[in-house]
Amino acid sequence: MEIAANADEKYMREALKEAAAALERGEVPIGAVVVETARGRIIGRGHNLTEALTDATAHAEMQAITAAANRIGGKYLTDCTLYVTVEPCVMCAGASAWSQVGRIVYGAADPKRGYRQSGGTLLHPRTTVTAGILEEECGQLVSDFFKKLRG
Repeated sequence: MEIAANADEKYMREALKEAAAALERGEVPIGAVVVETARGRIIGRGHNLTEALTDATAHAEMQAITAAANRIGGKYLTDCTLYVTVEPCVMCAGASAWSQVGRIVYGAADPKRGYRQSGGTLLHPRTTVTAGILEEECGQLVSDFFKKLRG
């Protein structure tokens, strides 16, 4: 179990690097990576690009899922883990369901727009979820961004 926890922290740090890239671009600092679970290799990376692309759907998870699907040449990510710094929204949860992501690991909860606000049933039935990995660090990044933005 410790090995899994260490791996979760390792890959969440990679998602945090993506969040930092979003921050540098003036985007909401959320990052994501998709890891091929058995091999432990990152096959997709993404960060928010909603401002850069003028696209409300250009969330970190969407970018990472698309990159991973392109990398493996298929739309299903059943043997993959999606690491994301903030709880996925309903759109991203739906995309993870359609791509059959095997596991989702997120850092900070999103009590206003997170998928759990809709009852938490949007994920694929076989998807498992681990929450709270590097929660403070993930949450603080977004919190600081909005504090600075407002004021």
